[in-house]
Amino acid sequence: MRSIERYLNIRSAYGASFSPAGDLAFLFDATGTPQVWSLSEPGRWPDQRTFSDERVTAAAFSPEREELIFGMDEGGNERAQLFRLAPDGEIQPLTDDPDTKHRWGGWSHDGERFAFAANRRDKSVFDVYTQGRTETGDDATRVHEGDGWLTVAGFSPSDDRLLVSESQSSFDQNLYVLDLDTQEIDHVTPHDGDVRFLDPAWSPDGDALYLVTDREYDTLSLARLDLGSGDLEIVADGDGWNVEGITLDEDTGRLVYARNVDGYTDLTVGRLADDGIEEFPTPDLPEGVAGGVAFDADAERFAVTVTGRRENTNVHVVDVETGESERWTNASAAGLDRESFRMPELVRYESFDGREIPAFFSLPADVEKGETPVVVDIHGGPESQRRPSFSPVTQYLLDVGYAVFEPNVRGSTGYGKAYTHLDDRDKRMDSVADIERGVAWLHEQPAVDPERIAVMGGSYGGFMTLASLTEYPDLWAAGVDIVGIADFTTFLENTGSWRRALREAEYGSLADDRELLESISPLTSIERIDAPLFVLHGENDPRVPVGEAEQVAARVGERVPVETLIFDDEGHGIVKRDNRIEAYTAIADFLAEHV
Repeated sequence: MRSIERYLNIRSAYGASFSPAGDLAFLFDATGTPQVWSLSEPGRWPDQRTFSDERVTAAAFSPEREELIFGMDEGGNERAQLFRLAPDGEIQPLTDDPDTKHRWGGWSHDGERFAFAANRRDKSVFDVYTQGRTETGDDATRVHEGDGWLTVAGFSPSDDRLLVSESQSSFDQNLYVLDLDTQEIDHVTPHDGDVRFLDPAWSPDGDALYLVTDREYDTLSLARLDLGSGDLEIVADGDGWNVEGITLDEDTGRLVYARNVDGYTDLTVGRLADDGIEEFPTPDLPEGVAGGVAFDADAERFAVTVTGRRENTNVHVVDVETGESERWTNASAAGLDRESFRMPELVRYESFDGREIPAFFSLPADVEKGETPVVVDIHGGPESQRRPSFSPVTQYLLDVGYAVFEPNVRGSTGYGKAYTHLDDRDKRMDSVADIERGVAWLHEQPAVDPERIAVMGGSYGGFMTLASLTEYPDLWAAGVDIVGIADFTTFLENTGSWRRALREAEYGSLADDRELLESISPLTSIERIDAPLFVLHGENDPRVPVGEAEQVAARVGERVPVETLIFDDEGHGIVKRDNRIEAYTAIADFLAEHV
């Protein structure tokens, strides 16, 4: 039997960017935390470019020089600072405000400046800034004062305008065009109700935007927005699935977009034409999830991050016109045979109201009737989706004999706008009832031992774990809560101020919905938990503050076995490899003891 440490030593490479000369920069966790590495050709061992103990969150090469800008936070606090990495390896800090979130917004096309959004002026809102490539500290120019959650989506082809997105909620965005000379801002997506306008990109002539939106359909479609007339034309619909992740090269009109088909990525590569999109051959990539597309300087190739249940995360490079691909990075699988990794079955089960709930169900290699324990693994979000990406923890659990059940309960994304809204506000507990029905489905599976089913989840999945334990206490042998929400009132009171309005749009507001928030909080009925519980958290978590874990441990520990593990150098999740080994080794031991 392999140790969980072996699985946690499987590496990941992702987030690629091409230099003007064709070198590839990417994030790679070979040292234990994601750092910037680079390659000039496939198959070689890459060059390490940054050497911090803290994680690098993003990196982007200049369009004109062999230099890049990267972001890095401290201890998982998500307050990223920006740095310039010169060709000679010198690192220059570009920002110096450790209490501020800096959100990368892209290079200008001449490579002389960059844009970002930051909450320097007011921690609850974001303003828009531009800054020269070698300027530092306070040299940035504030070009727009915002009053919400702003993100910069890039410079126009002529570098005289910025595309700015404002999120009212996860399902309602506005797009604006900001004139950098006059600092006037034009709202280009007026609409009623909740409409998503995502992944916007400038057209080659700068007169239009390409984006994905659900204004016309229940699912997301690729559309063209004429900036002069305001007309929105659907270019490609998802045929019942979401279009996502559009990347457009402004010089050539070449583009890549994806459809999310039951969690699996279906890529389309093409170029803009008078009558729509001229498609190129489909890339020959491994089955799974693909994203993070970046074109090279001539848009003859693009880099894409690919992950699958048998594919640990790596960067592939695709020839645009032929679809031929080559894996450039070789993130180690820790000597494990990828063919030994277990594949899931995509299933659907009926919930309490007759609705079908999709789920991934994986069985270990050797099962005996009625003797297989199960881990029900619930995704976070809630506006998220469990997809068939690589998970070393899942593969470990399967290797040591657990089945793994991963439901996409109502409220998950990927299945249309209506499905995602089925758990809003006072319908929150309907999604927990979907978990109970999923366990009933598990009871019908011949291999499953119904007395040995555990529930585990992180972030919102941590809330779902606690809610499953309080709502249906008789179902569970154990629970594992990772950075989870225990009380929606204390969560909203203490989460980062820049996040509060977005989260209230999903869960309800402190001012108007406190009674509802208390009624759906697991802490309100925490005395119903009857199974051993393991609670893990990061001390620096800006999203779900560590107090959520401390409340649970204090209350539950009075009655049932509770283990608590809090890391003082982590935030919303456990990122550093040494910490992950400690955390998941403890989880494995906990499950072995109680399940």
